[in-house]
Amino acid sequence: MSIIKTFDVVIIGAGGAGLRAAVEIPKEYSCAVLSKVFPPRSHTGTAQGGVCAALGNMEEDSPENHVFDTIKGSDYLGDQDKIEIMCYDAVRAIIELEHMGLPFSRNAEGKIAQRKFGGHTKPVDPNEPFGKRVPVDRACYSADRTGHVMLQTLYENCIKNSVNFFSEYFVTEIIIENGICKGVVAFDISTGEIIIFHSKVVMVATGGYGRVYRITSNAHVGTGDGTALIYNAGLPLEDMEFYQFHPTGLWRLGILVSEAARGEGGILKNKDGERFMARYAPSVMDLAPRDMVSRAIITEIREGRGIKGSDGTDYVFLDVSHLGKKIIDEKLPEITGFARTYLGVEPTKEPIPIQPTAHYAMGGIPTNENCEVFLNETGDIVKGLYAAGECACVSVHGANRLGTNSLLDLVVFGRRGGKAINKFLQSVELSGINRDAADKSKYAMQNILEKSGNEKVYAIRTELQESMMDFCGIFRNENDLKKMVDKIKELKEKYKNISVQDKGKIFNTDLVEALELDNLISNAESTVYGALNRKESRGAHDREDFPARDDVNWLKHTFISKNGGQEPVIKYKPVTITKYQPMERKY
Repeated sequence: MSIIKTFDVVIIGAGGAGLRAAVEIPKEYSCAVLSKVFPPRSHTGTAQGGVCAALGNMEEDSPENHVFDTIKGSDYLGDQDKIEIMCYDAVRAIIELEHMGLPFSRNAEGKIAQRKFGGHTKPVDPNEPFGKRVPVDRACYSADRTGHVMLQTLYENCIKNSVNFFSEYFVTEIIIENGICKGVVAFDISTGEIIIFHSKVVMVATGGYGRVYRITSNAHVGTGDGTALIYNAGLPLEDMEFYQFHPTGLWRLGILVSEAARGEGGILKNKDGERFMARYAPSVMDLAPRDMVSRAIITEIREGRGIKGSDGTDYVFLDVSHLGKKIIDEKLPEITGFARTYLGVEPTKEPIPIQPTAHYAMGGIPTNENCEVFLNETGDIVKGLYAAGECACVSVHGANRLGTNSLLDLVVFGRRGGKAINKFLQSVELSGINRDAADKSKYAMQNILEKSGNEKVYAIRTELQESMMDFCGIFRNENDLKKMVDKIKELKEKYKNISVQDKGKIFNTDLVEALELDNLISNAESTVYGALNRKESRGAHDREDFPARDDVNWLKHTFISKNGGQEPVIKYKPVTITKYQPMERKY
């Protein structure tokens, strides 16, 4: 029998969403936060450029402007009622973080400083919101380390709130019986000990799955463990085909070069020194939404205007040298430091080689505005199960997320989820649990350790990542997606024949990587089947064989569920539209 630890609340993931939820749990309830890493090492810490809110500290702005931009940026796939909640709650969310101690950069008046970010605009004439719009200073920031200071601030507040942290724990299963969530199964990486965390509530806040791609801005922990847990439990995932490529990752490495660089005035140039975004988004140019800029970069490269690198791959330039050393050192110290360290480029004197990098999952675990997880596409919920952050899909990002809306998503819905959990705890008792609930995980892990096949985890992972870049990247078509479906089936068979070198229990990272690979394959499967089925182009999902957006047939959310060893089951749910009818998306 397994060890059982009992808490009122178990949160999987110690990034911004999980910590923001944990802050809301009153001290009279016990709260455990489980993390694969030490909490301040969570991937939220790599977010650089800012968190947006219409504070109006630099120029006139309004939450309604933010709402319109987010809906338009989502290519009208975002649920407008949820977007309104997020954008109108943004101002309070930022002020609350400031009061918690987050050290925002300041303007000359001592207020929270704000800068421009892609897709964030305001109308030239307030009486004509659908007329000409111009970029607006809406992103609140702390130099280019916004996510890092947010993570540290929330962690400190959790410590003050007596939250229990279990660092280096890997969750292998969510326990759901008869539509009720009763806890999770996890193993302590440091000892190999398997433990049941029995609870009234579970929140999944595990982040994204960027490591399914070869070139990614995601940390190595970004293997989509939470979405895979839900998918493997037979619950649906929503809109997984919409995966965002950030236009500016360091060439070859994928390390993020924040949109803040363009927000401060950085310019994208091709091999001829041309500011090519004037061709694709003449009104906002380099500050167009990310899907448009990423496609523009790849188009420049395809048409021979990229720069050939020493390894045979292509890139374009991001030039910030004209901004001057003072602005670069004060507002962009981290990203320019990365360019110096990893590429040997001096950004004050020469342009930075960049290429699009896999960055953010718009889809994920379907939830309502209170972070309750859907049991199906009709909106029934799993009692006691919540999700927030990148692993969740509310949906406020739709087919394309605007920059800085990610950190806002974390704090707005992390808080809402925490408050909903607090209310739920007041009326629920701890359900009984089977003391053998961990047997499935024990068997699966033991099976991996006992395998003696000739397939290596790293080789399968590399093949998956390279294939996803080739066949399910920025541009897609039916032929490539069908190749990727076949590749996933092939890799699943190879996975059955893996072996791990380390057979021990203490810090067995070989075992962890094997479990992560299984999760990556699950995330790839849900992404590819959704992409193959959606026969249109919308936001980050660009089908070369279906280049037009099709609102008649495809203005709907994808719900995909695992179906044993068969093809996944795909169903659909209408998009919620309140006040903004879909229109052509131009900038």
